[in-house]
Amino acid sequence: MLHLRLITPAEQTDEVVRLIEGTVGTTHLCVLPGAARDPAGDVVLCDVAREAGDDLLNGLRRLGLDTTGSIAVENVDLSLSRRAAEAEKEAPGESADAVLWEHLSDATHEESTLSVTYLAFLTLATMIAACGVVLDNAVLIVGAMAVGPEFGPLAGISTAVVQRRPRLAARSLLALLVGFAVAMALTVGFSLFMDAVGLFTEEKLEGERPQTGFVYAPDWFSFVVAVLAGAAGTLSLTSAKSGALVGVAISVTTVPAAANAAVALSYGDTVQTWGSSEQLLLNLLGITLAGTLTLLTQKALWSRQHARLRKRASA
Repeated sequence: MLHLRLITPAEQTDEVVRLIEGTVGTTHLCVLPGAARDPAGDVVLCDVAREAGDDLLNGLRRLGLDTTGSIAVENVDLSLSRRAAEAEKEAPGESADAVLWEHLSDATHEESTLSVTYLAFLTLATMIAACGVVLDNAVLIVGAMAVGPEFGPLAGISTAVVQRRPRLAARSLLALLVGFAVAMALTVGFSLFMDAVGLFTEEKLEGERPQTGFVYAPDWFSFVVAVLAGAAGTLSLTSAKSGALVGVAISVTTVPAAANAAVALSYGDTVQTWGSSEQLLLNLLGITLAGTLTLLTQKALWSRQHARLRKRASA
């Protein structure tokens, strides 16, 4: 269930209440006249089944409530109510399959914004991966994958393509390109420093690396894994199963490939630099393509299900 807290101008309250009452899957409706002070107006509270949430949010935005008042949405972790259970049964589809496009847009907007924190996480992840490739340590590689925040901009690009939002696409692409450029440049400096103090050596980078050699040797398996990870990551975002996103993060070699390219560049190894760059681009392409196709499929399936229900209701 989702909990909605709305602030409505007094003259719009009746219209908002009618919309809520006419939406299948809503319950626990409360109206508090004159309770809001900033902005001034009435407070309307209700719960709605997740699978009906997108329709209700779209209706509220069509009324202009996001401009004239306020729309706040929270997840309800536990609701002990027979009426809530009935509302979920009345709503179309399954809650796990529902896509809240407004929530997805908001989440990807936050995760795909170029910020100091984003750059710090990506740079630290790349430096950790640099240690991993030089030491041929798979544990460090996995740790770097988990720290890297690059899936946010990739999901932002996919969301922008599906929703036709060029500003989100541009912001996500900027975060992705600038983020990796800054992280790799700083990692080149980090690699030179580690070499100067004797912790990195060219012999370690060029030696046998059975655990991490894959990061500069792209093949079709790299693309297949990236596609599967992109689909899984997108599903984890749309279904609010954030735990699955951690598994996605440690299944693709974006950050390790960037780190290997940076270390190799510091030693002038063009073969590993180009191979790692190809691996990085292949993974980014696979994740973005899979994320876009996953969202398009979800949108088509959900629209078809709603069309069948509207046809059944009008019959």
